[in-house]
Amino acid sequence: SHTSRSQSQFTVMTLMSLKNLRSNVQGARPTRRNARVRMMAAAEPTTTRNGSTPEPEQPLERIVMVDGETTTSQQHMGLPKTARPGTISVHGGERAGRPKVKDSLTTPIVQTATFTFENTAELIAYQEGRYQSFEYGRYGNPTTMTAEQKIAEMEVAEDCLISTSGMYAATTMLMSLVPPGGHIVTTTDCYRRTRQFIQTFLPKMGIGATVVDPSDYEGLEEALKKRDVSIYFSESPTNPYLRCIDVPRVSELCHEHGALVCIDSTFSTPCNMRPITLGADLVIHSATKYLAGHNDVLAGCIAGKTEHIEKVRQFHNVLGGVIDPHASYMLIRGMKTLGVRVARQNDNALRIARFLEAHPKIEKVHYPGLESHPEHEIAKRQMDGFGGVVSFEVKGGLWDAAKLIDSVRLPYIAPSLGGVDSLIEQPTVVSYWDQGPEKRAELGIKDNLIRFALGIEEYEDIEADMAQALDLL
Repeated sequence: SHTSRSQSQFTVMTLMSLKNLRSNVQGARPTRRNARVRMMAAAEPTTTRNGSTPEPEQPLERIVMVDGETTTSQQHMGLPKTARPGTISVHGGERAGRPKVKDSLTTPIVQTATFTFENTAELIAYQEGRYQSFEYGRYGNPTTMTAEQKIAEMEVAEDCLISTSGMYAATTMLMSLVPPGGHIVTTTDCYRRTRQFIQTFLPKMGIGATVVDPSDYEGLEEALKKRDVSIYFSESPTNPYLRCIDVPRVSELCHEHGALVCIDSTFSTPCNMRPITLGADLVIHSATKYLAGHNDVLAGCIAGKTEHIEKVRQFHNVLGGVIDPHASYMLIRGMKTLGVRVARQNDNALRIARFLEAHPKIEKVHYPGLESHPEHEIAKRQMDGFGGVVSFEVKGGLWDAAKLIDSVRLPYIAPSLGGVDSLIEQPTVVSYWDQGPEKRAELGIKDNLIRFALGIEEYEDIEADMAQALDLL
């Protein structure tokens, strides 16, 4: 019979599974991120199949699985028929359950600042780790967690935290993992803002720093013996001279003395090097660069062992450097083409580096893929590709380098790197113009130095453009 209510009603079921997003996470609310929420909404068709009048509207039910047992909310999730337009505009189409999204090919953008609970029992279950969900946007978001899981898997890490920028990732890492009065070791060649933070802010916390050349392993060992070093922190390749750290050697030295190793791997990407597999404890990226890959997102991330990431996350939850869910989605979308982009950029960079090294108007080329690079053998051992950035010195001075930059037609004059568009810059002008010639010389920044971040354009066009610009010198 089609007249019974049980046969006339239909059921809409939505399964939202966040399982496996962070299955290894430990610490506060450890199981909460592996969520399995089951919602069931019962609704009536306008008429039964034989044309009879349907039974009166019934309350919508929400079935929640808590510790393997189902409980039913008594809250009426629908709106009363007397609801006015202003109320309907707020709750209409949503109160009875959001659309089914689990079959979407792309990761949905969960554009919300906060998350709701059906009742107090559900909230208490969440607080006690028996019900997995989200609470507030500063503490996590499903879209962002998808991006975090993707990065963690690429880096062979237990956990990952995404934030608003690479500098945020670096600074929160140092402030979370280095105690007041502690000590760090870093390298001479590094991003200027990182150096600025280490030299001007950390001393306010009583944190000291030993700065060594990237190849000075004896100096590193001496610092480890004399100081209670918490962290060794370096880029690899470094910015702008593309020096390469022997990650296994550094890790062995540091671990013998109880120090963590954090590698900023922005210039290499997980496609070219995975520092954790080489012995490092943590890896940082300015995700703005290669991971997002299109010069349209600002983001940073840190990946590594859960015990370390959780300490950074607790501090992050206080500071609130939260990436927007839409930016997280764009980061996810960018990472889908990371492999093909990096492969093209590796190839473009190696070929232009060889072209420049052979050119009579170029004094020196800095690129780990060249045999002339001081850490070429190290790079060959631990990298699958040598990256998309080439630094080189023009014969002449500041204005000769400036003329070359002004003469190229293909790359944009801009800071940053890692996007599909080629970018070119003079570090003296972009990053160190306010330092003056003496200070720049002290830091090793040469006025004739150019940093060329290769995009994914056809190599023949890149070389032809560089050739015509060099002909004008």
